[in-house]
Parts: sequence; structure tokens; C-alpha cells
Amino acid sequence: MTLRLLFNEIRVGVKQICDRLGYPETEFDVSEASRPEFGDVSCNIGFLLAKALKKRPFDIAQTLAEEYKKKSKKYVLEVFAHDSGYLNFTANYSLFIPEVIHASLLLDYGKIDLGKNSRMVVEHTSVNPNKALHVGHVRNIIIGDTIARILHKASYDVSVLNYVDDSGLQVADIIVGFKYGGFSDKAPEGQKFDHYCGDVVYVKITERYETDKHLAELRSQVLKELEEGTSEIAKFGDEITRRVLDEQLKTCWRLGVTYDCLNFESQIVRSNLWSTAFEKMKSMGITELEKEGKNVGCWVIKAESEEDKVLVRSNGTATYVAKDIPYAAWKLGILEDPFYYKHYAVQKTGRVLWQTTLDNKETKLNFRGDMVITVIDSRQSRLQKIITKIMSDFKSKPDAYRHLGYESVTLSPETAKTLDLDTGGKSVQMSGRKGIYVSADYVLDVLGSRTFEEAKKRNPELDELNLVKISEQVAIGALRYAMIKQDLDKIITFDLTESLSLEGDTGPYIQYAYARSLRILEKAGREPNFKIHLDQLETVYEKNLVKVIASFDLQVEDAAKNLSPKVVAKYCYQLAVTFNAFYEHVKVLSAESESLTDARICLVYSFKETLGKALQLLGIAAPERM
Repeated sequence: MTLRLLFNEIRVGVKQICDRLGYPETEFDVSEASRPEFGDVSCNIGFLLAKALKKRPFDIAQTLAEEYKKKSKKYVLEVFAHDSGYLNFTANYSLFIPEVIHASLLLDYGKIDLGKNSRMVVEHTSVNPNKALHVGHVRNIIIGDTIARILHKASYDVSVLNYVDDSGLQVADIIVGFKYGGFSDKAPEGQKFDHYCGDVVYVKITERYETDKHLAELRSQVLKELEEGTSEIAKFGDEITRRVLDEQLKTCWRLGVTYDCLNFESQIVRSNLWSTAFEKMKSMGITELEKEGKNVGCWVIKAESEEDKVLVRSNGTATYVAKDIPYAAWKLGILEDPFYYKHYAVQKTGRVLWQTTLDNKETKLNFRGDMVITVIDSRQSRLQKIITKIMSDFKSKPDAYRHLGYESVTLSPETAKTLDLDTGGKSVQMSGRKGIYVSADYVLDVLGSRTFEEAKKRNPELDELNLVKISEQVAIGALRYAMIKQDLDKIITFDLTESLSLEGDTGPYIQYAYARSLRILEKAGREPNFKIHLDQLETVYEKNLVKVIASFDLQVEDAAKNLSPKVVAKYCYQLAVTFNAFYEHVKVLSAESESLTDARICLVYSFKETLGKALQLLGIAAPERM
């Protein structure tokens, strides 16, 4: 039982009455009431029919309420029209509460059959393998991972990909640094290799380009060799790339993120996918050869409102977008798969991570989908619009390829100070090239250290191993939640201290509510007895908590349909707030009767199970202690 069944009963009942009264067919909303005086559920049909029936919304709602009262009802107890014109309903809690609590115990509670097991590809992360992940990259990673989890809960068969640009300019930069800039390819003792490459080699070598023209020329030569893939430089580049990638993945795994396949750009370039896609585009008239003007001799995509996009320059070299088009077509299964798949690693969850290869001695697998979601920041929107349009032409399906964009992450003035940056009280935009960023590893280490001390104060009886486990869970929860709770089109200003707060809209606040429910159940000293009469739960705090628990699958549906991880984050916060209000106002272990105590223990258990499942969608652990 969820709110969905209550909504459906109301929707069907109202429609039947409207049909019987001869009212015009109308699409109306049934949703949770926005104010207590509206009952539990509100319907806006009175407003929608007012013009056609030439009546006040209240009069229409009043007529429908009187007719609805004559019907046999299961989950509806009362029906009434409010002066505002809404048709309102009160739930039959004596039936509703027991059914919701029992339903919440199911392992797949909240799961919906939106995807019907159709294949979905989610690509995220895709950070150049020349540096450590910083907190700006983390937003991409956490959005992508959370979306994949939500879509899986919505019954999609999800494959998660990570695109590795191992033949681009930024990789060429660190290869120049190692081969021609005098930098050792061994990181100093105690420093991760990806940090060394990004913090030292990449930053320093790009500074030297401005004064050393020879180095800049060497960069072009290295880039050419990386793309061709046959020279000793290319082999060295592959080795360095994979060493950096290994370190990046350690950070991702620490964040609780897993993948299905790593797709290497160098292999896409050498796979002949581009030439196949290019011929297809020419045959469909998507691209054409310019015979005059500034792009003479170039193959371009004509744009109606913006400047034409060059695909192939007049010298025959392909542009950046030309790499993305065949890759997008490959993800959608439009082009034949040229790749084989090689075992890369077994991740912490037991999930196998594969990598693409052109070696035909390896395995054939399928990591492509009927639909593709590519998580890339909003600065790439124009390029992604071009690819989306081409893919819709290829696939004849407008929503087959979707760009999920998001805004950047800035550092608060206080957090910037940890980098010895004086920002004049303003937030600061991060830049890997300039070395202005906070690495994800650093953020997790600082958050973990602060949490460890707090956990030690609160739990002096716990050993160091358990305290470290708790502090890591809370640190990851704080960072993940900070990246998920905002609208995707809003810039995040990240603050180390604020993200750890046990008050307000933070990950630790929600985790603390979960830990609190566990302590109640431990103190009860007995297993919940779900055979008792649960209709004893009659206070407004109990009813409110049950209603939030009952809306879990509706939130999953909303998040999946709109690709909005914030929906689930907001739900977790609402669940925690409602539980804390229940905890503050309702006695659980010292209730008026033993039977009522048992009923409230069942409700606490139901909350714990539901919040645990919701946090799992956010990739946030549900700690036993805080």
C-alpha cells in the first residue's frame, strides 16, 4: 500500500462521477494536500470545470463531494469541498496505516515499473586522466551515480559508462612534462600519482608554454603521436593515463560510485566508427561540404540560429565534435560495435568493471542502450544540442539521447582559505589548469577527520576501527548530499563546515535521524510485532510520518521521469524532519499501554527501512551510530 493506491481510488471515483453527471472529460490533478485544512488529498477539478459549466469551483466541488459520499470507499474516510474550491479527502487511517507499514517491509519497497527493463546507458565522470578529481568533478560523478541508482529502482536495465579521454591535449601536457619538462614520472613519497600529475606537472608545464615556444611545439607532436597510437611516446602515454585513471577510480570507489565499462577515446578514434558515422551523415544530408565563405573546403553542420559547426576542417582533420558523434551513435546501438571487452577490476560491491579494447581475443558484451543520458556540465550545452539533434535524426526518436547538464561548483570564502586563497569574501571558481581547486580526496579526508573527533565524543565506548567507519560514512554522506540537494541549474557554493552540520538540510542530519531510530529499536529490546493492531497510531505526528513513508514510490517516479536526484534528496530530508517531529512529541517506549508501544515500535522500524532504502538511492550509508 502506498499513497498511489489512495490517489488512484480517488481519481477513478471522481472520473466515474463526472462521467455520470455528463461533465466534460478533463485531465485533473490528485495530490497531497498543501494545508492541514484541506485534509490529506486535494483535487483541482472544480477549477478546471468552472468555465465549461459556468459555475463556481466550490459549487462543482460540493456537488462532487455529495456524490462521492454515496460511493463505496476503501481508503477514503471523508470527502468535502473547501471554500477555496478544492475537492478534498481524508484517508481511512485505520486501514491505511497498517497497509503502509506492512508494505514498507518489502525488500523492493519503492520500486516502480517505469522502465519495463528497457536498456538505459548513463555516462558520467569522464574526467581527463591527467589530474586528481576535484570537488567540481564530484558533482558530475554523484549526479550520474544517483541517476543510475534511481533509474535502476524504476526498472531500467542500466549500464554505467566512464569515457576516458586518453588522447587529448591535457594528457599531452603531462607527457610533455615527463618527457621534455624534466619532471620525474614517479610521485614523491606519500603523494598520490594523480595529485602529483595535476598539482605539479600539469600546472607547471602549462605555465612554461607561455615562455618556452619549443615546449608548445613538442605538445603538438605528442598529441599527434597519442592519436596515432603506435610510437613509444603513445605507449608511454597509455601507461601514464592508466596510472592516473587507477588513482581517480580509487577516489570514485571511495565515494561509493561504480561503473560497468571504461571507454577509451584512443580506441574510438582507431575503431573506424567516425568514418562510418560520417558517411551516414553525408547520406542523410546532415552535413555538407562548404564551397565558399570562411569555411570553404570544410564539412559543416548547418545551424538555423547559430554559427555553422565545422565537423571536418579543409585539411581533412576532424574537430572535437567529430569524436563525440560516433561515440554517441555507438552508445545508442546505431553503429555496429567494433569493440571487445577486457576485464579491468572487481569493484567493492562485486560489480565487474570492463574496458573497451580492439583486441579480438577478448569478450563480446553489450553496454549500449535504447536511451542514453550523458552527464556533462552546462558549458557543453551547445555541443550536446548538436549531438542530440543528430542522434534523433539517426534514431528517429527525439528523446533517445539526453544531455543532463548542471552548473559548476565554487568554493566558499572560508573553504578557499584552506588553500591559502584570499578571495575578499567572495566564492571562487575552480580551475585545474591554474591549480585552484580542492581535491575530492582532501575534502573527504578533512570531513572524515572532523567527523571522527565528533563521533569519538558521542561514542566513547567504540573502538577506533568503528569510529573510522562511521566518520567515513558521514563524510561521504555529507559530500554526496551537498552535491545532490540543489537544482542542477544552480551553482553550488561548497563549504566544508556547513556540509557537516547535524542541523538543517544536510546529509549528517538525515543520517542522524536513521541512527536515532536504531537506538530506539535497540532500547526496546524486542523485535517489532507486526501482527498487533496498528490502527492505534492516531496522533497527527504518526499519521504524518506514515504519509511520508507511503509516498516513497511516487518520489522515485518523479525523480526518474524528470532525471532529478534532488527529488529523492528532498524526500529523505522530509522523512527525517517528520520522524524527528514524531520523536519529539510522541512517547515510544513509555506509551500509555504495552500494545501502543508495540505499534509505535513498528512505525519506527518502518521509518528506518524506508529511509535506508531512500538513502541507498543517494549512495549514502545509513550508519548505526553518529
